[in-house]
Amino acid sequence: MATESVRNGGRFVVDDFAPDTIATPEDLTEEQRMMADAARAFVEGEVKTRDEELEKLNYGLTVELMRKAGELGLLGADVPEAYGGLGLDKVSTTLLSETMAEASSFALSVGAHVGIGTLPIVFFGTPEQKARYLPDLAAGTRIAAYCLTEPGSGSDALGARTTARLSPDGSHYLLNGSKLYITNAAFADIYIVYAKVDGDHFTAFIVERGTPGFTVGPEEKKMGIKGSSTCPLFFEDAPVPVANVLGEVGKGHQIAFNILNIGRFKLGAGCVGTAKEAIRLSVGYAAARKQFGRPIASFPLIGAKLADMNIAAFVMESMVYRTAGWIDEGLSQADPNAPDSGAQAAKAIAEYALECSIVKVFATEALDYIADEGVQIHGGYGYMQEYKIERIYRDSRINRIFEGTNEINRMLIPGTLMKKALKGDLPLLRKARALQAELLQPMPLPSFEDVLSLESYRLAQAKRTFLAVGGLAVQQLGLRLEQEQEVLVTLADIMIDIYAMESALLRVKKLIAREGEAKAGNAIDMTVVFVQEAMERIEQLAKKGLAAVEQGDSLQVQLSVLKKLMRAPQEDTIARKRMIAAKVKEAGRYVV
Repeated sequence: MATESVRNGGRFVVDDFAPDTIATPEDLTEEQRMMADAARAFVEGEVKTRDEELEKLNYGLTVELMRKAGELGLLGADVPEAYGGLGLDKVSTTLLSETMAEASSFALSVGAHVGIGTLPIVFFGTPEQKARYLPDLAAGTRIAAYCLTEPGSGSDALGARTTARLSPDGSHYLLNGSKLYITNAAFADIYIVYAKVDGDHFTAFIVERGTPGFTVGPEEKKMGIKGSSTCPLFFEDAPVPVANVLGEVGKGHQIAFNILNIGRFKLGAGCVGTAKEAIRLSVGYAAARKQFGRPIASFPLIGAKLADMNIAAFVMESMVYRTAGWIDEGLSQADPNAPDSGAQAAKAIAEYALECSIVKVFATEALDYIADEGVQIHGGYGYMQEYKIERIYRDSRINRIFEGTNEINRMLIPGTLMKKALKGDLPLLRKARALQAELLQPMPLPSFEDVLSLESYRLAQAKRTFLAVGGLAVQQLGLRLEQEQEVLVTLADIMIDIYAMESALLRVKKLIAREGEAKAGNAIDMTVVFVQEAMERIEQLAKKGLAAVEQGDSLQVQLSVLKKLMRAPQEDTIARKRMIAAKVKEAGRYVV
């Protein structure tokens, strides 16, 4: 039975949280850091030394290195100990995903294998399926791929046309159809394939390489991630044993969507690792490159770029680890040995589907920004392939498409919130109604004497703004709101900034409690700057949302209420960014 502690999904828009309710990178144990050190040593010693070969799509080398990663335990972190893995928590595997990110395309091959390739069997496999496949997957002696996308169904996963029909003797399902853009396709041994039984019942299957009627198509020629395999798959009466149905017939959507949720936040973890690498490369270049007789790092505008990059990485890191900690908490309540273990896991993961989408959108867009600024700092050299920032720039672009496009994820964020509210899981509508009367009352500003008291106030006002705009949208549009995509995306962007602000704010408060204000100075500066700039975005988003649902005098009333909600002292972000930049330049890397 779920406890109150694991019912946090979506509550950040209506409730406040204490700092000790979230996981942060500062909480990592010595054992977790040692695991990350092992992964880092592997990347530095085995992967980066053969980087050029990997980027030429050397299948044999990729497989060889994945075997070595398996021997080191780097592929079995999510696999239970009973099946040859390490059975680590999600915070630990998040750290591994972050650390492996510097392996570029190879990190993607590993990520697809350990995440969306292996986790369907971990969470939804029968004991027999787990015993048969997980030990090899953990060891890297067999490699996995996840096969959902089709030529005619990308974001609309349930629109898949691949079919499965039971053979006359009832022993096999015969698969027919195709899949597109499948990572690890060329060298995988195990494929998690989705098909519709009798053309109707969406179902997951475990398909093995060598199955008659199953073929792998040619490599796609991609913009980036060139060292990873991406191929189409084809099925022509491919027989898959009934014992290889994963989960229940007709319940494939539970597997597909919940595995994508895990994939989304793990993608965020990879973005954190790549963002840190981009910052390190950029500050190193800026310190060495001289123009007008001095290093370009000494120029304020370059410093401002480094500060903005560091702030974006800090906030995304805070969001990723917070979400990982909450998912850990939810999964800890599930019994992996219960007959309904898959359903329990699905429920625990689905609780934070909204947060996983938020992390995915924020992290992938923040990384694109960081990579772009990294190229700009490198100038013309950033456009040359001999500098890794060029590859980071190209490789990062796919992340906004992976695991559901950012547009789809933006639509899911408010949609999932409303579903939770209608089910009674969130007091969203009640709080929105109660807020209406409150907003008409005077709103005198409190005193802001304590550190981060202004930021805490502004976060609370951001939540009220969301409730005000969202409540009005529901009231005015009713069921039509589902079709008003621009309004939904506006609400999603406000929610993303709220989750981002709160994650950073809770992290720095936890840091202050542990180490004091002096040692948390840089984190305080980053949080102050981010909250100031996020509130500026939220104000513009709220104006756009209000104008879409109100007009005339009613709109003017709502805009005057918004003005009261946004009223707050202005921070000098230029001065704070200069202090942040100085810390980054002194460290020569990302710094908290």
